[in-house]
Amino acid sequence: MGVVAVGGAVGTAARYAVALAVPAWSGLPIATIVVNLLGAFLLGVLAEFLAARGPDDGPRRTLRLLVGTGVLGGFTTYSTFSLDTVTLIETGRIAEAVVATAGTLLLGVLAALLGIVVVSGGRAPLGEVE
Repeated sequence: MGVVAVGGAVGTAARYAVALAVPAWSGLPIATIVVNLLGAFLLGVLAEFLAARGPDDGPRRTLRLLVGTGVLGGFTTYSTFSLDTVTLIETGRIAEAVVATAGTLLLGVLAALLGIVVVSGGRAPLGEVE
């Protein structure tokens, strides 16, 4: 549990740094979109990296908990994403809310897949044997 807490603190601080560095653009929550897409990509990278090296135990499990659950869990944010969407809807920006929501979800899946593909180098992903 300690490694998750430490990782979460690092991830949350990193998300805050991105929020300071990436201002909203025309009222769109760009920083939230950036952290969620980058986090999805990095989680794909981590998942494939660890899966290719063996079962989820020992040091691999500790690394997954520290980086995957802790750092990337603290870095990405479903709650802010949800609140940003509600804010867009409440301000009458329905189309932007739909595009930002659908775009983030679709691009997030693609970002995770890209992370897996980058690490697997075209091999069977997530440690699968062909």
